[in-house]
Amino acid sequence: MGANEGSLLDKQFQQVKKQAQQQQYQQMAQSVKPKQTWVKNAVAAFLVGGSITAFAQIIQNIFQSAGLAQKEAGTATLMIMVFLGAFFTGLGIYDNLGKFAGAGSIVPITGFANSIVSPALEFKREGFVYGVAAKMFTIAGPVLVYGFVTSVIIGLIAYFFQ
Repeated sequence: MGANEGSLLDKQFQQVKKQAQQQQYQQMAQSVKPKQTWVKNAVAAFLVGGSITAFAQIIQNIFQSAGLAQKEAGTATLMIMVFLGAFFTGLGIYDNLGKFAGAGSIVPITGFANSIVSPALEFKREGFVYGVAAKMFTIAGPVLVYGFVTSVIIGLIAYFFQ
């Protein structure tokens, strides 16, 4: 057996060994991989998101029955829901709700309040100006800018093509 044949056998042995290690790793990864819980997650998101929006509708109905017009009742409802989202984020309740409900907790307007308050609370140790004020719009800021820019572009397109 020549040097080339020995080298070839060594390369083949290394490849077989590498494949066996990869298969062993895949089996180990599959054994510890968490089970998919799509149905549970979808139901939780639906129930929590639906409950938040149903609660907001109840508040709006109360305002309307007190004599506010629909537009003013909607504005008052939004203010209350944003306040509640920020308040429950400050207490740590909204984060636990988000862990349980996932996207169901971020779809309503309360998710917007949570996205502003969470970074502010995270950086409060750095002081009011460099911590809270600077980090408050870390997540919500890009979303707001994107929304504003998109609305201006769409408005200009609509204006020029009328």
